[in-house]
Amino acid sequence: MVFGRSSRRKAPIEPVTLKILVAGGFGVGKTTLVGAVSEIKPLRTEETLTEAGRPVDDIAGVEGKTTTTVAMDFGRITLREDLVLYLFGTPGQDRFWFLWDELAQGALGAVVLADTRRLEDCFAGVDYFERRGIPFAVAVNCFEEANRFPEESVRAALDLDPEVPLLMGDARSRESVKDILVAVVEHALTRADQVREHAATAGT
Repeated sequence: MVFGRSSRRKAPIEPVTLKILVAGGFGVGKTTLVGAVSEIKPLRTEETLTEAGRPVDDIAGVEGKTTTTVAMDFGRITLREDLVLYLFGTPGQDRFWFLWDELAQGALGAVVLADTRRLEDCFAGVDYFERRGIPFAVAVNCFEEANRFPEESVRAALDLDPEVPLLMGDARSRESVKDILVAVVEHALTRADQVREHAATAGT
């Protein structure tokens, strides 16, 4: 009998899919971040800013911005053959925050994008994920015209816990965004391991 190479093909790897939120204030670069790293054409729900919205849309510091996300941005990135991230950019304006609860369901973790010119705009995102126990990292989007501050100063201003990752990055750069996302995933997995260890210890 002649034995030939098996004609059976190797079963394709079914990737694990993880959901990451991208939050932050109005005009901080969430849509840009998702677009920089997504391997598919991002789904965007942007609308043009109008005169009617001026009383509620604070554009101080981002006067050149002409559109706003009214629902979400969606993108996808494959980190490994067996690991795919789905990215959901949240709307940054107060009047659309009711959508956050829907988007947060099933999320592994989140990125809170910050702008040092409007640092207070990311307080709501930090508070939101802290209250719900969702692991998150803070990424400072280093705009060219913005002042640079030491990491310790930014961490203190945001009152971040020591274990929360804080990164300086560029929402336009694919490699920079990948570094940010990897930090979020690693932080979330570390948190999950700690929860399991605590549960195992409590059960003994």
